[in-house]
Amino acid sequence: MKLLSYRLNDKIYFGPKVKKEEAVWDVLSIQETLQVLPEFPATIVEGVGLGMDFIEQIRKLVEAALKEENANDFKKQFTEIEWLSPIPRTPKNIMAIGKNYAEHAKEMGGVANDFVVFTKSPTSIAADEQTLSIHADKTDAYDYEGELAILIGKKGKDIPSKLAYDYVFGYTIANDLTARDLQKKHQQYFLGKSLEGSCPMGPYIVTKDELPNPQELTIVTKVNDEIRQDGKTSDMVYSVEQIIEEISKSVTLEPGDVILTGTPAGVGKGFNPPKFLKSGDIVKVSIEGIGTLVNKFE
Repeated sequence: MKLLSYRLNDKIYFGPKVKKEEAVWDVLSIQETLQVLPEFPATIVEGVGLGMDFIEQIRKLVEAALKEENANDFKKQFTEIEWLSPIPRTPKNIMAIGKNYAEHAKEMGGVANDFVVFTKSPTSIAADEQTLSIHADKTDAYDYEGELAILIGKKGKDIPSKLAYDYVFGYTIANDLTARDLQKKHQQYFLGKSLEGSCPMGPYIVTKDELPNPQELTIVTKVNDEIRQDGKTSDMVYSVEQIIEEISKSVTLEPGDVILTGTPAGVGKGFNPPKFLKSGDIVKVSIEGIGTLVNKFE
């Protein structure tokens, strides 16, 4: 199932993409009108915490709507809505893995030996198709990083790798935008990684049942249709399972938490001379089985 979040008439909604249509099912309205279920989550983060039961609830709502003569009234066309990040606000900072692809570590002047974790502020979250600032008043070295993002669906601590997938709800696409000069100046990642809009995610959450092996996906990043990154998740130094195991040794993971898994080689800083983002650039990050995250910069 592909889930998205959106704003309509100043209210935040969520729902599944309508199959073979550029539309979303308004599951909150279905529940309110038809009273299919005894109760239903008001927010997507609440729903994610129910795990696969949430998916079954959504399926029941859609099935009920399809039986109605006015089923189309429960659909919202993509042209009607304002896209949001699938998770509009994470419970805590977005967690991210650094140097998790050997070739990327090499282009950054390092090696992929240690398990590097940093965070991005929740205020950095942005949406698919959102026009974003390049923050020219703060940086002249704004860079892109296309990544697979893990969405946690169950609370856990000290999770062994063999049970890690039990704690995954699904996956989405992220662009870990980074001000390289701020990153270097402060000698840590947080400020250079947390500028407003520096973590666009989307367009969908794809539930884990549709991506049973996240280590066999292609990641392609284009800037103005020029392929910059062309990688595979099989090249990760630390797999999804290992990432969850290592982070949960120190941090309690919660439903709605997002973990970025690292970026392949081909970032702007890796070129000679560097190819940092400039006003007017359009960045597209595509991951097999999920879709394409698109943002314009100005």
